[in-house]
Amino acid sequence: MSNNAVNFSCRRKQLTIKIREQMDIKDVVANLRKKLPEIRILYKNIDPIVVSVIGSDLKEKDQKIIKKIINRFFKSEVKFTETDVLGLYGIRKPFQKEIATSETKFYRHSLRGGQKIEFKGSIVVLGDVHDGAEVIAGENIIILGTLRGLAHAGAKGNKEAIISAGSIETTQIRISNIIRRCEKDEFENAIIKTNAYVDKDDKIVID
Repeated sequence: MSNNAVNFSCRRKQLTIKIREQMDIKDVVANLRKKLPEIRILYKNIDPIVVSVIGSDLKEKDQKIIKKIINRFFKSEVKFTETDVLGLYGIRKPFQKEIATSETKFYRHSLRGGQKIEFKGSIVVLGDVHDGAEVIAGENIIILGTLRGLAHAGAKGNKEAIISAGSIETTQIRISNIIRRCEKDEFENAIIKTNAYVDKDDKIVID
């Protein structure tokens, strides 16, 4: 069992419970059962209290389990908030998790320079991503047209994420916390490259 699956912070009438990313629900439950009685003593008989649970993407059934445990000690509202910071600075620890299926957002136009879209799941762009535009996805990125702007897949840390496009012609591509910089002449007079992924050596391959 991981003893650091859950962190607590108490301030006035608010208790914040932060769950580390990619923790097994069994470890989370064990941590809550061990530490919540101690927290209850600190608060004595003070109710109501706001309890916020943040930091992990929890399934609905897991939320129900966690809420039930919390309500044994605090008869209060329990709020669940997912960590939604995407990008290099939001990645605490890279991981590998298969994402053959995922929640997907469709963008029905091309992205011009200066435009940016991001989504915690996968993104499908039904057009081109021009130089100066950005696409950031927690999971996969699919572009039906040409990718010339910045694409960052697995922006929550997943190295199994992929980037696929009709043609990849960008100068920089990111998957998880790994960055691949490309020279402009790399895509000139060459076979069209359409896929990017992380290999076993933790390097981004574009083919």
